Amino acid sequence: MRIEKLFNRKNNAVIIAIDHGMFDGPIPGMINMEETARKINPCVDGVLLSPGMLKRLRPAFNYKGAPMPIVRLNWSSVYCFHWNYNEAYSVLAQTVEEAVSNGAETVLVSLTLQTGSEKNDTENVKVFSRLVNDADKLGMPVIGEYFPAHSDTISKEQMHNQVFASCRILSELGCDMIKTFYTYDFKKVTGSCPVPVFGLGAEKKPTQLEALQLAADEIRDGARGVVFGRNAIQVPDPGNFQQALCDVVKEGVSPQQAVDKYKISD
Repeated sequence: MRIEKLFNRKNNAVIIAIDHGMFDGPIPGMINMEETARKINPCVDGVLLSPGMLKRLRPAFNYKGAPMPIVRLNWSSVYCFHWNYNEAYSVLAQTVEEAVSNGAETVLVSLTLQTGSEKNDTENVKVFSRLVNDADKLGMPVIGEYFPAHSDTISKEQMHNQVFASCRILSELGCDMIKTFYTYDFKKVTGSCPVPVFGLGAEKKPTQLEALQLAADEIRDGARGVVFGRNAIQVPDPGNFQQALCDVVKEGVSPQQAVDKYKISD
């Protein structure tokens, strides 16, 4: 499989993340996952989900032009803010072979470095590299995700420095694409990384216009796409917002024009 499948007609990619239950359990907008999947607009290129949900949501991908199923392969404690975890221990959730057999067309593998433990960082790289190499043997594209420890409390300088260095490290370890945080000097990140970089949505924005503006800023600064979860799901009309998001990311429509066109309000 070629990573170009995510870039429809060479445009930027829009991926909707609905894998939050893998770390948070049920959250608003992602309680009934069949209903969540039905609200995903087919204009998006991919849907990021957990191994278990792909088996249960296959109908969401069983039609011509459906978004690509992307499966997260490892579980990390770095996402468990609600348990006050931040040391970022990473374990295998599913093998590449199992993901392929269930219908995955791309996989995502996360990595956290600078955890404060040399041993932990080394183990995280071991898990990441094993999955990337296994995927490469099967011709499966890999999105590498860099997610720093203490992401909610580190300074913007620390965030940028970690993202800048670690995105390059991820690409050096063999991933085909990268998902990470938007930083104040994101052009430096995208300009020094030899693979496409996707900006994530992170915390829920106060308004849909602000979420669309984040996407526009990420694309302006060199991102080849976005990965939005809460900002694309926890809205009154997810399908409508996702169409606006595709217009902004793929067609270069301004956020305000998209809001006006789709009559979006908060």
